Amino acid sequence: MAAEQDEFPPDSVGAELAEWIEQMSPGVDPGVEAARQRIGRIARQFERVLERVADRQGVTVGDWAALSVLQRSGPPYERTPTQLADALGLTPGTISVRIDRLARAGLVEPAPAADGRSRPIRLTPEGRRLWSDATAQRTIEERRLFEAALDGEELDRLNALLGPLLARLEAEFGPARRHDRPRPGS
Repeated sequence: MAAEQDEFPPDSVGAELAEWIEQMSPGVDPGVEAARQRIGRIARQFERVLERVADRQGVTVGDWAALSVLQRSGPPYERTPTQLADALGLTPGTISVRIDRLARAGLVEPAPAADGRSRPIRLTPEGRRLWSDATAQRTIEERRLFEAALDGEELDRLNALLGPLLARLEAEFGPARRHDRPRPGS
């Protein structure tokens, strides 16, 4: 059930929008600016959800993202280091450090390779368990946050509004970065 409006303090965008608009160039649409600011801040807050869950699991968001790429690959849950680096947008050196850390934690292991050049990395049963537990925690956290703010009908309306906006932005700029590609330094 949706929370009553007066149960929550005004959001940070609403609290500072008028002052911000006064400082901007003439012609700025306050509605567009407010929506853009809110979408950006909401995205950053959801990053905090990921960080909280990853921390509880003893991994970084970047580690979890690597496990996600391997999990999404399907059985036998493996990728070469190059494929993993490409999926995550990481350099070979960074992915090597990440793979080493995940291997030391028992979450990934080398898989047999047809040639000796690029040995695939695969999820271990422990890696699959951690990924599954973390993903379940994330979805519970997100559901709790959404249900505290929106009822089912409002969530449907929100998705109906955001879908065309995302489609328009992707038509202009190409596909959005995948959620599992961590920010640099993650």
